[in-house]
Amino acid sequence: MKDKEVRADHDDRHITVYQAYSPAIALPALAAGTFVPPFKPGRMTWVKPSFLWMMYRCGWGLKEGQEHVLAVRITRSGFESALRAAVLSHDTTTAKPEVRVQWDPERDLHHNPLDHRSLQLGLAGATSTRYVDEWITGLTDVTPLAHQIHALVRAGSLAEATALLPPERPYPLPEDVAEHLGATA
Repeated sequence: MKDKEVRADHDDRHITVYQAYSPAIALPALAAGTFVPPFKPGRMTWVKPSFLWMMYRCGWGLKEGQEHVLAVRITRSGFESALRAAVLSHDTTTAKPEVRVQWDPERDLHHNPLDHRSLQLGLAGATSTRYVDEWITGLTDVTPLAHQIHALVRAGSLAEATALLPPERPYPLPEDVAEHLGATA
């Protein structure tokens, strides 16, 4: 069984998650410091604590509709409340859960799967609204960083690319949350 763990940039009060959007959603959000229309709170939105998994998903900010990569700083209390309410994605007994957790293979700089799994967190309904209205404490456009790291990877400068990665380390999940989600580390 592969390890399942949350690795993230975090401090005592906050955790950074990543999302990628089109300019139509990202630019107004950056100006407002949180998501605003045309972003639709209540719809399922997926956040990723792993920068490299986000880069895999959005193609280094080059995929259409995902041209802006945002680092979203949220409260740990909000993040952990969502995890406590989460249903694992493969659980089909809950019809329309507001919070889903999916464990996907972590990625390296070349997007190759690694031996451990990273958490993806899907938020919908009232939980998505709380994410936008209560948990977000700041947004940063990290698209230039994504492009810079990608250029270094393409040039074969992996040490330089690695040095620019956000400082992710294991997130200390509360014991009840780790057990609930099947986390192993």
